[in-house]
Amino acid sequence: MRKIYQNILDAIASKRKLLAVLIDPDKMDIEKASDFMAKVNTSIVTHIFVGGSVVEENDTAILVSKIKKLTTLPVIVFPGDVSQITEQADAILFLSLISGRQPEYLIGKHVKAVSKLRQIDLEVIPTGYILIENGKQTAVEKVTGTQPMSRNNIPLVVDTALAGEFLGKKLIYLEAGSGATHPIDTIMISEVKKTIQIPLIVGGGIRTKAQLWSAYNSGADIVVIGTALEDDESFFNELV
Repeated sequence: MRKIYQNILDAIASKRKLLAVLIDPDKMDIEKASDFMAKVNTSIVTHIFVGGSVVEENDTAILVSKIKKLTTLPVIVFPGDVSQITEQADAILFLSLISGRQPEYLIGKHVKAVSKLRQIDLEVIPTGYILIENGKQTAVEKVTGTQPMSRNNIPLVVDTALAGEFLGKKLIYLEAGSGATHPIDTIMISEVKKTIQIPLIVGGGIRTKAQLWSAYNSGADIVVIGTALEDDESFFNELV
């Protein structure tokens, strides 16, 4: 049943803000998953994203299978490669790196994924993925060989997001990258949100509740937190 995306639309229609925690299989100790998910379940987190830029074969499937036993929250694959696709999840963000011009990450990987996706029952959500510079090189840059967009060129970011919507993407994801030195600029979030008609995801560099609400107040429909919870799980206390 295809319901993850519709639930996101319903939440936005009722003016509810959504919070996703991004779990990288390469960084999460499977033995600590139970304790971590227990904290997630008592927080305001609404979605679980699982994936990373560099993940060993089968690690995503193993972690997703474990997480599904520990929570009723929707689990969505955030793939860095075709090998991270798993039928254990509820949905997949079908990411197209529209901030770059590397054909492999605009369409190449997607074609390779189709033979696997057509054999499993996984809700596919087309997502325009826009990487924004944050002051340090990200894993996404290294793996894809693409450059992030300038945080100072807001008009180009806005046009890129709208182009993604025109291409049929159902979500736009503004990403500063894992461990970003600073989050996405609030003016950029606001300008993108005013221009597009589809849900907006914002992630990277958010480490405090103040930054979280700043992103929401600027127009983010879904905020993604990853590194902040990996480095300081006490952050959960602010999200209960």
